[in-house]
Amino acid sequence: MSKSTVLMKMNKNLLAVLFLVLVCYGCSVDRYIPEGKYLYTKETVNITPDSVVENLDVIKTDLKAALRPEPVGSFLGGYPGLYYHYKAQREKPGFLNKFLNKKFGKEPVYDTDIETYEMEQILLNRLENKGFFYSTVSSEIVRDTSSKEAEAIYSLRLTKPYRLKTYQLDTDTLPVYAKIQNSMNETLLKKDMPFNLSAMKAERERIDTYLKGEGYYNFNGAFLIFETDTNQYKNKRFDQYLRLKKDVPAKAIIPYQIGKVSIFPNNRVDIDSTTLDTTQFANKNFIQDEVYFKPKRLDPFVLIEEGELYSPSKSKATGRRLGSIGAYKFVNIRYQEMDTDAEDSLGLLEANIYLSPLNKRALRAEVKGVTKSNGFSGPGLGLTFINRNLFKGGESLNISLDGAYEVQAGGSGSNSGSTSLQLGLSGKLIFPRMLFPIEISKNYFKYDIPKTKIEMGISYLNRTQLFTLGSVEAKFGYVWQANKYVTHEINPVAINYVSLANTTDEFEQILDENPFLRTSFDQQFISGLTYSFIYNGMIDTQRQHQIYLNANFETAGNSLSLIASGDKPQNIFGLDYAQFARVDADFRYHFKLTEKQTIATRLFAGVGIPYGNSDVVPYTKQYFSGGPYSVRAFRTRSLGPGTYQPEDSETFSYYDQTGNLRLEANLEYRFPLVSLLQGAFFVDAGNVWNTTDNEALEGDTFGSDFMKQLGIGGGFGMRVDIQNFVIRLDLAAPFHDPSLAEGSRWSWDLENPILNFAIGYPF
Repeated sequence: MSKSTVLMKMNKNLLAVLFLVLVCYGCSVDRYIPEGKYLYTKETVNITPDSVVENLDVIKTDLKAALRPEPVGSFLGGYPGLYYHYKAQREKPGFLNKFLNKKFGKEPVYDTDIETYEMEQILLNRLENKGFFYSTVSSEIVRDTSSKEAEAIYSLRLTKPYRLKTYQLDTDTLPVYAKIQNSMNETLLKKDMPFNLSAMKAERERIDTYLKGEGYYNFNGAFLIFETDTNQYKNKRFDQYLRLKKDVPAKAIIPYQIGKVSIFPNNRVDIDSTTLDTTQFANKNFIQDEVYFKPKRLDPFVLIEEGELYSPSKSKATGRRLGSIGAYKFVNIRYQEMDTDAEDSLGLLEANIYLSPLNKRALRAEVKGVTKSNGFSGPGLGLTFINRNLFKGGESLNISLDGAYEVQAGGSGSNSGSTSLQLGLSGKLIFPRMLFPIEISKNYFKYDIPKTKIEMGISYLNRTQLFTLGSVEAKFGYVWQANKYVTHEINPVAINYVSLANTTDEFEQILDENPFLRTSFDQQFISGLTYSFIYNGMIDTQRQHQIYLNANFETAGNSLSLIASGDKPQNIFGLDYAQFARVDADFRYHFKLTEKQTIATRLFAGVGIPYGNSDVVPYTKQYFSGGPYSVRAFRTRSLGPGTYQPEDSETFSYYDQTGNLRLEANLEYRFPLVSLLQGAFFVDAGNVWNTTDNEALEGDTFGSDFMKQLGIGGGFGMRVDIQNFVIRLDLAAPFHDPSLAEGSRWSWDLENPILNFAIGYPF
């Protein structure tokens, strides 16, 4: 099909859409509006200040937000939501009209629904809350008989606002007044600021939070009252006073101390806690029928200490730490007042920490049907055994066994019908503490206690007509959260051994033609350090601007070079080892247009540099581009490097389309369709390159013209989102193919789209 034919079809489809839109909006709602009523479509707030007023637009926005009801919204000059509603009210609306009304219908709002007097009082109240006392407001409803639409107009005259002259705390001998006075340098009420009721409420909440942090367990911000004096000044100034209300309970104005800490490491509703054994450790009572969790191992997670003042922040941090262990499904911290005299200046609290464990052992099985972009498809099986609290210290053991048998359905020549057998066995042991030669205080890490991870795994890959690949991997490192958003992971020891065997003559010929590829397989032994930094602002789902950053650094071979022997390439234990450094960053920015509409963007950049004992970055550490989490208009590993194109694209040359430098950018507009179904329009761009010329791959080298070598594509996607479990289908077509001759790369190949099936959002 020629490009002109494709464009003609696109134009026809566009005309069809425009026709449907015109038909929809040609159906006017005027005839459905009841006699004597007008559709309420607009509200206007006009403000005339007596003096210069700061943030007048903000004030107007706040006032408009208080008005009720909201006018009927239009779309492209029409009211489709109203139209669907009216059509559904007929005696026999039909299935289609009922469906459209359920999904898009909007209730009408008429001029008779507007209570202008009530709205005037609400507007005046809002103005008084901001210090604009003695302002005036008037309103009118303007009706257009030709369009049967109505507009509500509110006209406000703002007086000069009252401004704060002094803010002070009443004098009193109660100790709580002295505590409040200590915090007054952090006050939110500043001199010359306008009278503001919202600021007063915020100030009261600030003091409440401060006193709670000082041990005032029973204090409540509602016990505070503000008094305003406007009689001392002219020109609209006022003094602000703060005091306690009368008849405040005595227990509300004394601090509380922790008198006892009791922990239930194996809390169950079917057991009477009074029959359990109690073990004392570090001034805490550990109550359990048998040793489910060793007190010595559990104590570092508990920051609530006997003899200290009650602290909400320590209580929250204790709950967060205990929840991070991974052995408990519920953490419940309750405080109970201990008997004290009403006249005591210090109260006592008993802290009870109830911990409900997850099932200690679990077995999970997964049956998978695999279809890959390189043509391989077949069944897969995964088994995972989990043991939580392995050594009664919160340790978690995960043992996974994976297997898959795949057959290549596409291809040509000898590649057609190739099979792939993958087997893997891995184990991960996580200690919820830092295994380190020097003991570190539990208070050193303020937010979270680092976890120690020990990982080991072996894998086997047999690809008929090509090669057999075996690998052994081991890691030792730490992971911890520095705060709510930031996570660090460092692996001082990361070892990977790869063995290429049983290569066929066909694959040997490929290696002979591509020395870079052969060298990347020869680097069998990788030993080094990895570090990962993650900033995840996506957890604040209500924020309009959301940022995510994952930066990684890896270096290998430096320590081995100190003990290696032989000429370059040197070896250790008879094995060539790799020496390189690699750094990459994945940056994502989401902009929420509305609650359900988002513009999501992503930038990725990464480079690996070989040095010392290596001329090429090992094959397993190289980058590739294309696929459902990359540039979706190109198959996995089919893009690049640079402008390289395999001689026969049907041979699926995924094994050599890699590079040591990768750049990608993605843009996606996400929106709801119906119910659980989401839609998206997207554009992707990216490629991989080599930083040194590989003579076997023409056009693979990164240069100043890299922008002209980007693979670019776009398309439409649909996603089923069930409680954050996302099944994704993305249909994408290439717009710019760097493997084509220069001048012909803007291909707009809409006839050969790529269908990507994946789990989870791409970014």
